[in-house]
Amino acid sequence: MEDGTELRFDHGAPYFTVSNDEVARVVSGWEARGLVAEWKAMFACFDREAGKFTDFEKEGTIKKYVGVPGMNSICKSLCLEDGVVAKFGVTIGRMDWIQDRSSWLLASLDGRDLGHFDYVVATDKNIASPRFSGLTGRPPPLDLSLLPQLSMMIQDIPVRPCFALMLAFSEPLTKVPVQGFSFNNSDYLSWAFCDSSKPGRAHVPLNSQSWVLHSTAEYASKVINNIGPRKPSADALAKVAEELLKEFQATGLNIPQPIFMKAHRWGSAFPAIAISGDDKCVWDKSMKLAICGDFCTSPSVEGAVLSGMRGASKILRPYLPDKSIPGPESIYMRQITFEDKFAGFGASQAITDAQLGSSPGLHVA
Repeated sequence: MEDGTELRFDHGAPYFTVSNDEVARVVSGWEARGLVAEWKAMFACFDREAGKFTDFEKEGTIKKYVGVPGMNSICKSLCLEDGVVAKFGVTIGRMDWIQDRSSWLLASLDGRDLGHFDYVVATDKNIASPRFSGLTGRPPPLDLSLLPQLSMMIQDIPVRPCFALMLAFSEPLTKVPVQGFSFNNSDYLSWAFCDSSKPGRAHVPLNSQSWVLHSTAEYASKVINNIGPRKPSADALAKVAEELLKEFQATGLNIPQPIFMKAHRWGSAFPAIAISGDDKCVWDKSMKLAICGDFCTSPSVEGAVLSGMRGASKILRPYLPDKSIPGPESIYMRQITFEDKFAGFGASQAITDAQLGSSPGLHVA
């Protein structure tokens, strides 16, 4: 802010839950290392037409996890694992399959040669989508003529966009009895979360509160259709911020003017479908390509983790001493490091074209 106060927000996934035993064991390890903690909070639903809260959820009914001190802490920690070289600010612009080397040659969006890789794990749902062209003006990185059998599956994965509004208030919202709530009967808002109530949030000024609002997918789609797929202008984001704040204040919950307000477009926030069924990832053995993400399973952090584990198990299977142990559980139980898994056959880079924790996500090659 103008007075030099630093504010931090989780403008993407506010928290995550776990129901799968394999993922639960991984998350338990993260919790033991202090990377995540349980968010013991009260949740409810707010009916916009009735002007009241309904469906209160008791604290602890469903265990909710958050990254500490931010949701991106998990990805940051993964990038610090032994054997990992993380490169930021690099967008993969082209993937060429070199048949005689049985490897992938990657190039950046500006044409720089990034080297040969024995395996590629892609986690961007736009890897072969026209949306990539709409955002960059370039063809998608993956030429689907190389993988015609996958074209219908990954060419244009439908998404549900979202706008996030980050708000800071000089005092707590005393009329709001919960730390998070969904909206019914609102054309603008789907969720509201008290971000500063999460554990481990050190950068919260005394007596203040930070909130994050998520728009409805319908509202976000309407705005994006009007302004186009490219990065929104400051004026466009300011208009979104004003409209979402106005809806928040129209709840009758005595919402004051914030001391800080900023909108963020989350253009590919949630996949509208799961593309890979029981496999949890898309795997092409002959071309050594794994496509992973929540769009393969379910629109959640847990879905993304499980998909990544399944992709890793596909790659590692030929290299595991005991090939009779199936699936992601063997990866966790053996605690194989990134260096054990990949350095032996040349892959050593984690490349992202965005800040960790934000869309579109991490691409590990």
